[in-house]
Amino acid sequence: MRIPSIRGRRLAVVSAGVLALGFLSALATVIVLRVTGHPGTAASFSDTSCSAGGATATRTFAPSGLNSSGINDNTRAIQDAINEATSAGGGVVTLPVGTFLIDGHLVVKSNVKLVGAGKQTVLKAGPAFLDSTGPDGGFPLITTSGASNVTIAHLTADQSGDLMNANAFPRRLSAYLIDVRNSKDAVVDGVYTRNPFTYSIAIVDSSGFCVTHSNTQVASSGLYSQLDGIHVLSSNTGQVIDNYVDQRIGTDGDDGLVAHTKNEPVYDVLYADNTVRGGSGGDGMQLAVGHYPIYDVVIRNNTFWGSPFGIRTGYWAKTGPSGAVSNIVISDNNIHNLVPGIAFPSGGDAIDIGGLRPVAAVTQITVTGNHVCDAGKIIVMRGAHNIVNNNYFCRPGTASGG
Repeated sequence: MRIPSIRGRRLAVVSAGVLALGFLSALATVIVLRVTGHPGTAASFSDTSCSAGGATATRTFAPSGLNSSGINDNTRAIQDAINEATSAGGGVVTLPVGTFLIDGHLVVKSNVKLVGAGKQTVLKAGPAFLDSTGPDGGFPLITTSGASNVTIAHLTADQSGDLMNANAFPRRLSAYLIDVRNSKDAVVDGVYTRNPFTYSIAIVDSSGFCVTHSNTQVASSGLYSQLDGIHVLSSNTGQVIDNYVDQRIGTDGDDGLVAHTKNEPVYDVLYADNTVRGGSGGDGMQLAVGHYPIYDVVIRNNTFWGSPFGIRTGYWAKTGPSGAVSNIVISDNNIHNLVPGIAFPSGGDAIDIGGLRPVAAVTQITVTGNHVCDAGKIIVMRGAHNIVNNNYFCRPGTASGG
């Protein structure tokens, strides 16, 4: 739930000291500073509408032979309709209300929109779901696997992680529940994810994407680890907007939102207007830095609560140098009521950029206008043109940066 306003002490600090300054003279010093770089495309993205268009064809294709008895596998029926639509130059594959078992892995093809009737259209992993892998390995319920101009919308994707032991499979984290992979112009809109045993919605090696109006949930305890909500991996030029992420109904949940470099940088991504409760194992949002940089990312107008950390950097390069973090804007977020968890039993802070083992440059970070309540400190490590100012605490707090 977003806090509409928090009246408290205005903090503006540009030194690396721990004690925050609230005096007007310090504020004046901050205001005259300027960031020499600037965010790229992400800064101009809308908070409310997708720039990616997804599939635009309108001809409809209804799968024949669908069965909602909870016994029969519906993979073939739905996949045949998808294949027919793409062969016709594109179209909309429509799914009715009902629960449809899926024992395979649905592959959405170019120029196809897979759309249900809302949350009540449930695609549920069946008893034979783990008997095969998707086209790129792992166990996606729905994947785009190289397709362009695709949309997945208005349905529930249930991976049945509460009913099966996916830990027995070493490739559990090789693909994801909703897996947008190697794709351009992809939209995930109004998708509910339930009972995951991997990341819920992942954008992998893709560009021109949008995840919006979706709802992820982790309710299991003691079954799995590394269950992230919306995970952007080695991708660029997209939006994650107006989603509801709850990774902490059970204890298995990890990060709510993620920007993660592995094979390529992450850049030009906007995260806006999301409501996020990160899991016991992680953060509301993590900038997960591998060997490649993260840059031109905007995190604004979100609510983060209930996880050990609000927003932080994590470093994952096991050998060699880590990528740099630069041109990041964190503005006008509400971060409140953080709670210690499995990963951080002593708790964390509202924002920590460059902390917890920084090994590369952290520069041109702007942290401003954020509202913090019962969520610890704002910390940004010293770096060129880093600015922390005009943040508000519901009671005297601490901020450091620059």
